[in-house]
Amino acid sequence: MENRMMQSMLLDFYGELLTERQRSCYDLHINEDLSLSEIAEQSGISRQGVWDNIRRAEQALREIEEKTGLVRRFTALRQGLGAAERHLAALEESIPEEQRNAVRRIRSELKQLEE
Repeated sequence: MENRMMQSMLLDFYGELLTERQRSCYDLHINEDLSLSEIAEQSGISRQGVWDNIRRAEQALREIEEKTGLVRRFTALRQGLGAAERHLAALEESIPEEQRNAVRRIRSELKQLEE
């Protein structure tokens, strides 16, 4: 898959749609960075069983994202908010003081949306 950040986001968004075993194995592998052997020992299943669960979870998460696009839209929205914040910061520097308060309020509202 793309990278650890994207894998973690997919798990955060869609993890409840996986089986408990898939979610647990995937979480331990991606977020806790445990090896297949370490997960197998903790879970009481074989390394092959761990690998199968991780592979199935990854495939399911990818398919759900392809259908819904929630992570893609969320990422695009956050990037758009960040760009708007940067533009407003630049604008704030170039306008008269009496107008800066309005820009500061807008920037504050954008930051709240990002949280």
